[in-house]
Amino acid sequence: MILFSQIKDILSDRRRETTESLAREAQALTEQYFGRTISLYAPIYISNYCSSWCTYCGFHSHNRIQRFKLTAEEMRREMSFLAGEGIENALILTGESYNLTPPSYLKEAVGIAREFFPSVSLEVHPMTTAEYRDLFEEGVDGITVYQETYDRKRYAQVHLTGTKADYDFRYGTPERAAQGGVRSIAMGILLGLSEVAQDLTALYAHLRSMEKRFPGVEYSVSFPRLKPIKGKDFASCPVDDVTFLKIICLTRLLFPRVGINLSTREGMRLRDNCLGLGVTRMSAGSNTSVGGYTLRSPEEQDPQFDVEDRRRVAEIVEKLKARNFDPVLTDWRRIPNGVTLP
Repeated sequence: MILFSQIKDILSDRRRETTESLAREAQALTEQYFGRTISLYAPIYISNYCSSWCTYCGFHSHNRIQRFKLTAEEMRREMSFLAGEGIENALILTGESYNLTPPSYLKEAVGIAREFFPSVSLEVHPMTTAEYRDLFEEGVDGITVYQETYDRKRYAQVHLTGTKADYDFRYGTPERAAQGGVRSIAMGILLGLSEVAQDLTALYAHLRSMEKRFPGVEYSVSFPRLKPIKGKDFASCPVDDVTFLKIICLTRLLFPRVGINLSTREGMRLRDNCLGLGVTRMSAGSNTSVGGYTLRSPEEQDPQFDVEDRRRVAEIVEKLKARNFDPVLTDWRRIPNGVTLP
């Protein structure tokens, strides 16, 4: 059993045998609890309006980009395209603007998404318990919210204004979502913002607390690395590939039943190498711009971050099958949220 106090030593240990030992143990646990399945999903950005100033984000309020949000018909075009690619798990994203993307707008988006996808999740601004309850009853299955960094001092340095500058309100978001009935909650840290071992230890403690208080929720974690936006780098504590792989393996050893997500922030080669080491869910065919799938040309797009793995869904499916993995496009039964089965 790995103790939290050992995390820093393990991450700083550069011996090859240490990494290989972690990988073997993580692979065995992953196959024990998840078999060789990898769930696939894709993001849909519906608004880039933002009232928060987060220095590392392409959508932040001081960045001079074209701001807009999708109409109902534009949402249908984007969602229809992704559904045609084979995606059945959709993650709807916005910037952090409560006034311009209020719960009513999100409910409209979820209602449209339900026309195309059996499973719909949100990665949007934090809300109240009552608002999460309303969205759950509208059909939201999951909520994604990252604390970004658990170092309060560093958090204040990179979240300068807006609702996101409120550390405690953001920290309480997973709890409010769980109280609102949300079935699936994804938590995480943005690697590169702060000292990795400290952030990782704090995330693990937060996750342990959530598991104890809300054991009926399905949890997953994500470890996006801070990436350039149109070539500009923001990382102050960069995390190399070996350390990244160790983080995935450590997480699997400490949390055998928790899902681990891997986004297209990472390159094709690294994503392929992560297969079997703990990852259970991957994005595929992603675009991180509003209207990026069908409505805006590449020259017109302002992404939240630069995508590294640009393979389409069919290519990811083919790669998984070639590696003897089972790509899962949906593992949900379509039932009304809030209804108890007999």
